[in-house]
Amino acid sequence: MPDPAPLAWTTPNTIALQLPSMRLRDFSRGPGEQPLVICVPYALHGALIADFAPDHSLVEALQRGGVNRIYVTDWRSAAPDMRYLSIDNYLADLNVAIDGIGVPVDLVGLCQGGWLSILYAARFPDKVRRLVLAGSPVDVSLPSQISNMVRALPRPAFEQLVLQGDGIVSGKHMLRIWSIPFSLHDVEAALQTDLGDGSERAKSLLARFEQWDSETLDLPGTYYLEVTDWIFRENRIAEGRFVALGRTIDLGAVTVPLFVLAGERDVIVPCDQALATAPLLGTPPARLQRAAEPCDHLGLFMGRNTLRQSWSRIARWLQSDIDSLDARISA
Repeated sequence: MPDPAPLAWTTPNTIALQLPSMRLRDFSRGPGEQPLVICVPYALHGALIADFAPDHSLVEALQRGGVNRIYVTDWRSAAPDMRYLSIDNYLADLNVAIDGIGVPVDLVGLCQGGWLSILYAARFPDKVRRLVLAGSPVDVSLPSQISNMVRALPRPAFEQLVLQGDGIVSGKHMLRIWSIPFSLHDVEAALQTDLGDGSERAKSLLARFEQWDSETLDLPGTYYLEVTDWIFRENRIAEGRFVALGRTIDLGAVTVPLFVLAGERDVIVPCDQALATAPLLGTPPARLQRAAEPCDHLGLFMGRNTLRQSWSRIARWLQSDIDSLDARISA
């Protein structure tokens, strides 16, 4: 059977910029507002994780909370001519996109988009106004499902995966290796909604989730090996040994207001690992917010309750006058 047509986006958007690594999608509803960039993970699945379905869309939740200028990094599936793209290439393209939007931006990092966002905020501190990290792995000295899987295999196994794909790591192959099939209970937990009532809405959501899970991204071999080695095996970001675009990253240089969101039942990026990022940064306590939701990993981005609660709170925080709060505390 031929593959079905790619899933449509939930929220109207346009492509603002096309770069070698991404399409920058513009969900803005009006000019003149503070811009926000959602940096989605460039891992197994596509950017629709941020705009999955009505009532299960982070973009929709932020818009409902009054955030009107929203952009999403829609990372491209790797073609053969992308095999040598590195983490630096993705940082450089993110920088071009943000410069085109207009600095400073509010930067929201989802999962592995979080460590990329931290690298960006540390490398270009004047270009980020506020930073949100949701289910983001940074200090992998604290165990997680991802770091445990990487460390369980020797590096030659990953190199062989790259060689088999002529420099490209197949997303469908990764899905067979790493991913555990979702049960109905898992999908209900991710979406935080009942799908067992036989309704047309439930059937549609379940079918949409299954197709979303099957629509994988291929990754450049160079990028893939850098991520598995530098991020999850050697823990370079947390240990202050990561070099991004020619400079060693100092996490203490990230002093912007920070909001960290974690899932209490997250096994991909456990709650303690996600929350442990905050002390690594230089953000003063008065500018730091934390929240933990009773959900799994995908529930942080797709869960109806999480979007209505924590992300509504984040939308208010993004629009709050933090500088005035700091002044009152100092006085």
